[in-house]
Amino acid sequence: MFELAADVSLWKTLTIPVVAAAVGGITNWLAVWMTFNPLEFVGIRPPYLGWQGIIPSKARRMAGLAVQSILSKLITMREVIEVLDSRRLAQQIVEAIDPLIETWVDELMTEHYRVLWDNMPLFVRRQVYARVRTQMPAQVDALMRDVEINIDHLLDLRPMVEGHLEQNKILLNRVFLECGEQEFRFLVRSGWYFGGAFGVIQATLWYFFPVWWSLPLAGLIVGYATNWIALNLIFRPLNPHRIGPFNVQGLFLKRQKEVSESFCRIVIEEIVTLPRLIDAMINGAHKERTRALMRRHVKPLVDKVAGGLGGMTKLAVQTTLGPSGFAQIKESVAAKAQAEAQLPFEDRDFVRERGSEMQQMIQGRMEKLPPEEFQDLLRPCFQEDELKLILVGAALGAAAGFAQLILVFAV
Repeated sequence: MFELAADVSLWKTLTIPVVAAAVGGITNWLAVWMTFNPLEFVGIRPPYLGWQGIIPSKARRMAGLAVQSILSKLITMREVIEVLDSRRLAQQIVEAIDPLIETWVDELMTEHYRVLWDNMPLFVRRQVYARVRTQMPAQVDALMRDVEINIDHLLDLRPMVEGHLEQNKILLNRVFLECGEQEFRFLVRSGWYFGGAFGVIQATLWYFFPVWWSLPLAGLIVGYATNWIALNLIFRPLNPHRIGPFNVQGLFLKRQKEVSESFCRIVIEEIVTLPRLIDAMINGAHKERTRALMRRHVKPLVDKVAGGLGGMTKLAVQTTLGPSGFAQIKESVAAKAQAEAQLPFEDRDFVRERGSEMQQMIQGRMEKLPPEEFQDLLRPCFQEDELKLILVGAALGAAAGFAQLILVFAV
C-alpha cells in the first residue's frame, strides 16, 4: 500500500479520469452555448473567421422548421378564426370603438367640411352619432364573417412567424431553451459522467501501455463521443421500449405533455398573438386584399348614415357634400378603419381569453403527435451544424490530451 501511495506515476494516471470528465462536461457545455450564442456574428467576415450561434444565424430557417412545421400540423387558418370566434371579435370591435364614435366623426367632418360641421345644429350632430352607432354593428359583423370565409387568402401564418422570430432572436432562442431545458442540462451533466467513465478506461490503458499518442487520441474520442451519446439519449429511441422492468424512450420524447404546454404558451402569448394576426392581415403579404375587403364593408356605412338622416338635413348634407364629397368621406372612413384596426385588440383580458381558447386546442393536439413528428420541435437545433459542434468538442478533447501529456507526464 505504501509503495502504491508513493508511486508518482499512479497519481498522475489518476488525473486522467478527472481531465476526461472535465473535457466531456466542458465540450458539451460549449456545444450548448455555441448553439445559441452569440446572437450576432463575432469575428472577421469575409473570410468568415468567427462564430454566430447556430439558432440565431439561421433564424428564419429555424423558425420554419421548429415552429411553423409544428403549427402546420396542429391548426389551420380556418380553425384559428373559428376558435377566435368572428362574432366575439365583432362584438369586441363594436365595444371598443363605441366610446370613440363622436370624436372620430368630429375629426373626419372637421378635416373635410369644417364650415358645414361647425354650423350644423347639435341635434343633427347627435343624429349622425346615433346613426353611426345603429349601423356599425351590422357592418362590423358582416366584415368579420367575410374575414372568416376568406381567411386563407388574407393571412399566411408562415412568413408572419418567420419574420417575427428572425427579428427577435432572443425569443427564438427561448422557444428552444424553455422547451428543451431539461435536455440541455442533461447534455452538460452527461458530459462529465461519460467523460469520467471513458477516463477510467483510458487511465487503465495508460497505466499498463503508456504510449504518448494515446492521450490526445483518447481526448479526441471523449470530446466526440460524449456529445454523440448524449444527443442519442435525448431523441432515441423514438418509441417506448420495454427492457426488463423499465420503459426506455428518448428523454425529450418522454416529456411530450410538459413540452407541449411550454411551447404552446410561448407561441400563443408571444408569437401568434391576436394583435399580431390583425397586423399581419393589415400590413402583411396580402394586405391589399384585406384593405379592399375592409373598404367594401366600411364605405356603405357612410351611405347608410346619410340615408337615415331627416329629410331637410339629408338634403342639405347631400347638396353640400355632393358625389365627390361623399366619395372623399368614404375613403377617409376606410383609411381610419385601417389605421385603428388594432385598437380593439389592445384589451389584454380579451386577448388572453381568446388566446387561451387557441392554446387549449393546439396543446391538446400537440400532446397527441406521434414521436416522429413531435421531435421536429427540438431536433432541428441539434441537427443544424451538429457535426461542427461535435468536431469542435473532439478538437478540444485532443488539445486537452496534448496539454495533459506535456504538463502532467512531461513527455
